[in-house]
Amino acid sequence: MMSKKSNEKPIRFNTLADVMQASGFPPPQHPLIALLNGVDKTLKGQAPKKSQVLSYYKIAFRPDAGGELIYGQTKFDFREGGLFFVAPQQILAATDQEQNDDEKIRTNTFLSPQITLLIDPDFLLQYPLAQKIHQYHFFSYATNEALHLSAKEKETILSLFRNIEEELENRIDDMSHDVIIAQIELLLNYAQRFYKRQFITRKQKYHSLTDQIDAVLENYFRDEQAIHNGVPTVNYVSDQLHMSASYLSDLLRNLTGQNTQQFIHDKMIYRAKNKLATTSLSISEIAFGLGFEQPQSFSRLFKSKTQQSPQQYRAQFN
Repeated sequence: MMSKKSNEKPIRFNTLADVMQASGFPPPQHPLIALLNGVDKTLKGQAPKKSQVLSYYKIAFRPDAGGELIYGQTKFDFREGGLFFVAPQQILAATDQEQNDDEKIRTNTFLSPQITLLIDPDFLLQYPLAQKIHQYHFFSYATNEALHLSAKEKETILSLFRNIEEELENRIDDMSHDVIIAQIELLLNYAQRFYKRQFITRKQKYHSLTDQIDAVLENYFRDEQAIHNGVPTVNYVSDQLHMSASYLSDLLRNLTGQNTQQFIHDKMIYRAKNKLATTSLSISEIAFGLGFEQPQSFSRLFKSKTQQSPQQYRAQFN
């Protein structure tokens, strides 16, 4: 059941000045970007303890993010801190709030000591990063899928934060914008690299991931949920595995070369082949049993995967 607190209307911060003021921090030196360094300095201020809708990108480093956080159903053992990413229009909330189906509830990562980088999307305008930033899927990962850092990775990330801080505090000139954009992009690229390392180092823990997905899909079809709810979705599978959809697809891609949607489709086609080869069910009955509202949609997917229509495939066994 949804807690009463999680139904409260979230605060919406439209500018960095708004959130800085509400959190007890001084106004940002630049109206479109701010960096709060609670690792190297003592900061006085804390985010409001209510749900917040952000209008900016947020990248936060927390030294205490390692060790005991859970990835799906397994623990991760890096203890040098971690990075959390939040995109505009996501909801940020305290950990005692429950997650509902329509909102992305995030752990409040404003707590000190940490480093928090806030970036208004307008700061990226006229730079290629304004479009490229959408390619970094980790902005839609859940909090428990944060990037955990080794000691060496931590120093790399902290050095980039400090470079950005130095530019903001000491070198505001006609080159500052270009330099800060370059530092942000470098930070994101390192985060992408380190996430791929994280997927690799977790392979042993996730060696049974495909088996878990198989079990989820098998139960879905066995219980005839497809007939009532349609084709199994990526969100359904990720919810069953206690992962965000983006994290599951990226993890699965690193393990198998396929994202979750492709994996689901392949499992459906395999199931359809068995039905076509071993039963007298009509094409429509097979399609409906897999969750398709229209047999034509099933036939298009089947042909795209096998280069044959369902009828042509079945003819091989008659």
